[in-house]
Amino acid sequence: MDKVVSSAGEAVADIADGATLAVGGFGLCGVPFALIEAILEQGAGRLTTISNNCGVDDQALGILLYAGRITKTISSFVGGNKELARLYLSGQLEVELTPQGSLAERLRAGGTGIPAFFTPTGVGTLVADGGIPVRYDADGNVVQTSPPKEVRVFDGREYVLETALTADFGLVRAAIGDRHGNLVFRESARNFNPLAGMAGRVTIAEVEELVEPGEILPESVHLPGVYVQRVVVVGGADKKIEKRTTRPRPSAATPQSDAAPAAAGTDGIQES
Repeated sequence: MDKVVSSAGEAVADIADGATLAVGGFGLCGVPFALIEAILEQGAGRLTTISNNCGVDDQALGILLYAGRITKTISSFVGGNKELARLYLSGQLEVELTPQGSLAERLRAGGTGIPAFFTPTGVGTLVADGGIPVRYDADGNVVQTSPPKEVRVFDGREYVLETALTADFGLVRAAIGDRHGNLVFRESARNFNPLAGMAGRVTIAEVEELVEPGEILPESVHLPGVYVQRVVVVGGADKKIEKRTTRPRPSAATPQSDAAPAAAGTDGIQES
């Protein structure tokens, strides 16, 4: 029952060329950085990734993109990644776009054995009707588009059929895990992580803190150990901030009401 392995490299050693990876995270929040970097060092290529966004430039899954290791991504957001756009528009990367909520539910369905489901999201758009560019050629011409999907009416409302997603490997990052693979995610890092973990046939969890079985209350478990096959302890020092925005703080001698207002768009701090 002890699922702990000694290193991230050992955890990903059997990920082969052509594998499909379901990867947790949203932007740079809750991303399994250590496992992704271990895959880069390990050398697997021709990968298909399922993730909310395929990295942020040269960070997270972006490092595999820059290295030419990913040939297809199934994602809901691909903005903010210049290399992804370049590869996509030059015919080097296949992109399957799916609405964010539908992507989450497709992963959950895959993890629970549901082959498909109907949702109103996407009805009346290219999501249902087909025609979203999936692949371009080297000259920028569209050579493959998404197919139309089945639409049915329930109680007078149209719904589109979405199919489940599964992956050869699920890669997740958790705040706390035990030796049996039970995981707890911290705050917004509980984004796509439980779903990616459910969808993987073999799920690998990097955890910031390892505890003994029984230390996590059953009602506090976000992803049960039955979904997790390997656990690797990575600590919490490698967290990254996607966009840091700050505002001037008033000095102790300046009353808050007299402080100059912050510039537009600089009134918060965003951290992973």
